[in-house]
Amino acid sequence: MALIGIYFGELTAGAADGTKASEGTGAAPITIGPLDTASNQESSPLKLALRCDSGYTAASGATIAISGTTAAKWALAPDSGGSAGTFGAYGASLVIASAITAANTLFWAKAKAESSESPLSDTSVDLVVTATISPV
Repeated sequence: MALIGIYFGELTAGAADGTKASEGTGAAPITIGPLDTASNQESSPLKLALRCDSGYTAASGATIAISGTTAAKWALAPDSGGSAGTFGAYGASLVIASAITAANTLFWAKAKAESSESPLSDTSVDLVVTATISPV
C-alpha cells in the first residue's frame, strides 16, 4: 500500500481533491493527448498533484521520475502560483524540495509526439515517486 500518490483532474493547491492515478493497473491512468505526430505536437501542460495519505508526510520532499519506453517524450515542471513553472528537459526527473503532506502539492506534465513515430495509444510511461514517508 502506497502512502503517497499522484492525483489528476480538478485539483486545488493545498486541498485534498482530484482522482488518484492508478498504480500499475491502468484503471485510472494519467492521460495526455491525442497528439498529432505529423506536426510534432506538444501537449498543453497538465496539472497534477502529489500528496501523502492522511497522517503521513514526506518531510524532505520527493523526486518524481519518468520511466518507460517513451519517457524521453515527457517533461515535468514545478507549480508556479497555479501555472506551470519552467519545464525540465524531456525525460528528466522533478525534485520537489518542500514537505509533501496530506494536502495537494501541485506539479505539471506535458508530452510530445514526433513525426518519426506512428500514432498509438502509449501506456508504457510511469511516473515514479521516491520519498521517505513517516507518520505525522
